[in-house]
Amino acid sequence: MSRTRIIRIATRSSPMAVAQAEHVASLLAGFGVDSELVKVTTAGDRWMGDLSQLGGKGAFVKELDRALLADEADLAVHCLKDIPGDIPVPEGLAFSGYLPRDDVHDAIITRTGAPLRELPPGTTVGTSSVRRAAQLRLHHPHLSVKPLRGNVNTRLARLEEGYVDVLIAAVSGLHRVGQQHRITETLDLDVMLPPIGAGVIVLECRKDDAELLELGARMDDPATHRTADAERAMLHALQGHCNSPIAGYATTDATGRLTLHGKVFDLDGTRWLDAQHWGVPEDPQALGFFVGADLLRQGARALIDAIPH
Repeated sequence: MSRTRIIRIATRSSPMAVAQAEHVASLLAGFGVDSELVKVTTAGDRWMGDLSQLGGKGAFVKELDRALLADEADLAVHCLKDIPGDIPVPEGLAFSGYLPRDDVHDAIITRTGAPLRELPPGTTVGTSSVRRAAQLRLHHPHLSVKPLRGNVNTRLARLEEGYVDVLIAAVSGLHRVGQQHRITETLDLDVMLPPIGAGVIVLECRKDDAELLELGARMDDPATHRTADAERAMLHALQGHCNSPIAGYATTDATGRLTLHGKVFDLDGTRWLDAQHWGVPEDPQALGFFVGADLLRQGARALIDAIPH
C-alpha cells in the first residue's frame, strides 16, 4: 500500500463508536498506515423514538454506507449487531474483516447496587431493546420495563436523574467508554442471550478497493468470522424485522465443532422458542440456516409476524 494514502475511517459520532474506530486506526498504524476519522451522525443517533419508524437498525449504518459509495470515506467501522440480517450489503460494498470478538454478556447497573433478584416489584428497567425486554419479562416478571434510548453515557445520565432505577447495557460497550466500574451484575447467557453479532466489530469497504480488502483480511479473526457467519445465516433464515426479539450466539467448542444457540420470543416473554445445534466449522452458514429452520419449524414465523412493525 502506498504510504502516502491516508485511510478515511467512517464512524458514528457516539463515544463508543469513536472508540471502536480509534482502535481500528491503531491497528492500521501497526501496519504503517495513516488514517483519519470521518464522524457521521446517523439517523438512528438523531432519532430518539421507536427505531421501527426509521426502518429499524439499518438507521445506524445507512449513512456510513453512503459515505463509502460516495467516496467520502474508505473504510466503515460497524457494530455487527446493528447491521440488518435480511438486507444484503449494498452493491459495490463488502465486509473486509471481523475483529476478535469482545464480551457478549449484558450487564445491569442499579442505583442501589442490588442485583435484579433483590429489587422490589415495579422497579423500572430502562431499555428499548425488544430482545432484552422479552428476556427480562420472562426471567424477572416483577420488574417494569421502561423505553430508554441513547448512547451509553446518555442512558447513564438518565439513570442518575432517576428516570429509571436500573440500566441494562452491553459489557463490551461499557468497557469501550470506560464505564465498566459501574456494572452491578453481569447476566448469565441463559438469562440474557445476546443479539446476533454481539461484541463483533466488522470492517466494510468498497468491493473494488484491493488495498483495503487486503488490510481487512490481515485484521480478520477467523474464529469470529465463522461464528458471525453462523449467527447471521440464522437471522437471515428467520427474516425478522426490527421489532423481533431474536437472540443467538455461536461458539467453537474444545473439539472444534461450531455450536449455535438461537431463541425467538414474543414481546412480553410469555412465549419463546429455543434451538441449539452443532456443525462443522467449514460451513458455518449451513449451521445457521439449520438452526433458523428448526425455529421456523417450531412456529417462529407466526411469532415474528404477530409483532407489529
